[in-house]
Amino acid sequence: MPKTLLTTLLGLILFASACTFVEKIRDGDTAFDRKQYAVAITMLKKEHDKAKSRVEKGKKAFLLGEAYRLTDQAAQSISWYQRAYDNSYGVDALKQYAYALKQTEQYAEAKQAFKNLGIEIGSPYEYRREIQACEKAIAWKEEEKNTAYRIKSLPINSSSADYSPTFYADQQLVFTSDRSNSVGEEAYNWTGNKFSDLFVADLQSNTVESFSPVINSEQNEGSVAFNASHTMMIFTRCFSLEKYGEQYCKLMLSEKEGESWTSPITLNFIEDKVNYMHPCLSEDGSLLYFSAEHPDGWGGYDIFVAERNPDGWDQPRLLSRSVNTIGNELFPTLDRDTLYFASDHHPGMGGLDIFRVHQLGSQRWSLAQNLKGPINSGGDDFGLIIDRSFEPTEDVRQKGYFSSSRMTGSGSDDIFAFEKGVPPPVADTVTAPVEEIVYEMILEGYVLEKIYQTANDPNSTVLGRKPLPGAVVEVGFNEGTERIEVDENGYFRLVLAEEMDYDFLAKREGYLNNTDRFSTRGIGQDPAEPIRRFEIEIVLDKLFKNQEIVLENIYYDFNESFIRKDAQPTLNELAALLAKNPDISIQLSSHTDCRGQDRYNERLSQDRAQAAVDYLITKGIPAERLTAKGYGENVPSVDCLCSRCSEEEHQANRRTTFKVLE
Repeated sequence: MPKTLLTTLLGLILFASACTFVEKIRDGDTAFDRKQYAVAITMLKKEHDKAKSRVEKGKKAFLLGEAYRLTDQAAQSISWYQRAYDNSYGVDALKQYAYALKQTEQYAEAKQAFKNLGIEIGSPYEYRREIQACEKAIAWKEEEKNTAYRIKSLPINSSSADYSPTFYADQQLVFTSDRSNSVGEEAYNWTGNKFSDLFVADLQSNTVESFSPVINSEQNEGSVAFNASHTMMIFTRCFSLEKYGEQYCKLMLSEKEGESWTSPITLNFIEDKVNYMHPCLSEDGSLLYFSAEHPDGWGGYDIFVAERNPDGWDQPRLLSRSVNTIGNELFPTLDRDTLYFASDHHPGMGGLDIFRVHQLGSQRWSLAQNLKGPINSGGDDFGLIIDRSFEPTEDVRQKGYFSSSRMTGSGSDDIFAFEKGVPPPVADTVTAPVEEIVYEMILEGYVLEKIYQTANDPNSTVLGRKPLPGAVVEVGFNEGTERIEVDENGYFRLVLAEEMDYDFLAKREGYLNNTDRFSTRGIGQDPAEPIRRFEIEIVLDKLFKNQEIVLENIYYDFNESFIRKDAQPTLNELAALLAKNPDISIQLSSHTDCRGQDRYNERLSQDRAQAAVDYLITKGIPAERLTAKGYGENVPSVDCLCSRCSEEEHQANRRTTFKVLE
């Protein structure tokens, strides 16, 4: 995807150490690695011009494209991605080139680039959604000529990120920003700006002040929600690993006592190792909507709702698939029975688009509708709020505010005001006789396999996915089951029942089994869309027997063998894979680099491999299916003279792997 949540909105949770590097920056690559992108751009341009080979020119051009993208200069990144691709950098350059075109609303060119990208990796399937999105965006841009919306950037915006507004006192907005007068002396390495705080803006005087010093801290403070009387607030705070031993975002509660706010406390339902953000309260304060990256969700960030009780909040409930997808759903806001939210997976015009759904009875929601342009754009659009204090006039029906990273703003993210005027008249049409509406829900599924940069090498880069014919999908629901054979395009179709949970098990000989799930609970019957279509994708990994596969992100402390917390997610995924494939056994192996004594390296690597096996046993995997083997330095991934190995080569040799045994 293009620059979206990982680079701006969800950058809140990508905490790097606040320490600065004192090493002198000698080249563009080092500046880029240190996230000093402005410095990198200047150096990389000179290095690109001096490069003598196409390979070197391609590498420098790609880093330039990335540096421009990461400093919110998508338009400038395009030509550098193009140069990188022309100089044989590969599909990564073409991919970023396509997304940059889409972000800058060059949809026809982006559509062609995505088509070329599909051909390049050998799978037109992989980018079909992006091609369809470009086609829709072209049509929606044409519709903008007759739009009833008018938008303008607010004068309170700065050159930093300003976003996620919410109403406070009369003619005041509270919003999030990482502008220079945020609390703390240190910069947030990912953005190069200060850590984010809450600010309050007076829309009459266009003045901006820092919110309460009790609320703003040296951490990242994010989106906020107030009750109707503005005596209670719930906001996001993201904690730094460096200072607090954790790096997760939590929802915090504070109440007003006199003119001051109480010290914030964490909401009662918050779980460890889960990110929570973007709170939103119903008008009566009884319901709290928010976004969370929770294992019970459908994928990425999902929107949940919790009901208030006398002691705090009930356990949150996941909203239906009308709202949530396998992508990211963020920044929920309410306007009576209408829920607005941002998504990067529902069909949209760019990164995050703003959608709306309305309630259809208790806990049921209508089809998500894209607000289209000019509210949505090729950039990130999110955090829309409706001004209920505005009295509609003959010319203006509605007013509100939203956030956007579109290129016409002042900084990386900006706050825009919008007015919805009277829509243009619609030509008279002959009214068709009313017929009984027949509702239907259809699930379209695809079974896929990965495309590796080097065929039959599972350790090479994954370029994309392609349909896998010959697979079988077993569907479980209530007490029944159904067996479906996919067609030559890896496709299957299922008519869904209301209020039903479905479990899918996909399998094919020579591949590892995989599962997925879907639920129709909470999906309402919408007369505007009587036939509802949904999609799932199940990816099967090819079975490589007796071939080592590197487990990413498995690190150990110096001279230690215990499993660190940051290694647990990877091993959890391996445990889940083994649970879905009960007939296979694996060998877990650990390797060291060439430094240190042979016997010491062999003992340490054996201890580390055994620690990984022991961890999997705690996750319910039978011990007889697991073997531990420490190789020390005897089987290097990169064969280099030890005294001349680079640090990158040493790191490649320090690895934990697994292989499926015969």
